[in-house]
Amino acid sequence: MKLHEKRLAISMRRKGASYLTILKHVKVSKSSLSLWLRGVYLSEKQKARLLQGREISRDAASKAKHQHRIEQTAEIVQKSKQDVKSLMHNPLFPVGLALYWAEGTKNQSEKVQFTNSDEQMVALMMRWFREICLVPESKFRVHMHIHNLHVRTHIENFWSRITGIPRTQFYKTYIKQSSLGFRRNVLYNGTCAIVISNKELFRRIVGWKLGLSEVFNISPRSSMDRTPDF
Repeated sequence: MKLHEKRLAISMRRKGASYLTILKHVKVSKSSLSLWLRGVYLSEKQKARLLQGREISRDAASKAKHQHRIEQTAEIVQKSKQDVKSLMHNPLFPVGLALYWAEGTKNQSEKVQFTNSDEQMVALMMRWFREICLVPESKFRVHMHIHNLHVRTHIENFWSRITGIPRTQFYKTYIKQSSLGFRRNVLYNGTCAIVISNKELFRRIVGWKLGLSEVFNISPRSSMDRTPDF
């Protein structure tokens, strides 16, 4: 039933056509095509041309993906920037945004992370993430850092209670060796990092920060004060 298609595929392959090109003319599965063509010989010149074509295709796809990311980022940032004035009526919005501006990550990995050792500040930021950013509970992760002098039983339970995040969503606690000798602060509970892997939220926060800068007439002074081009 597919003898004509098979002959056409073999003929095109012998001329050095790629599988992708052949599949545009022969409507079969790639597995069937591979079976038909497994015995077709290609010259070294034909192989080199196909390899070059794949490299060009990958490069074009990579550039297109990068450009799409730039355009998508700019769109999210611009929209979030425009939303600032309508969000300012809620005092929690500018307070949380200012705290994130000071203590949150601003790197190009686009991972949202807020780190602090003050439990009240962490609790406030959890309200900001939940009520302003509308982060789903399943997206929260906690990464704790603590000096070995301050390691205590149930310290993870303490931060779980403060954040409202279950222990099952905690990363392994990082314990750092201390050079403080035996000077121990019994009130210190380490630092708690709230981690949210959400690129869209990261871009929204960038836009909010730009919008807040305009509200208070703050001129951009660094790359994080402009729309990112990554």
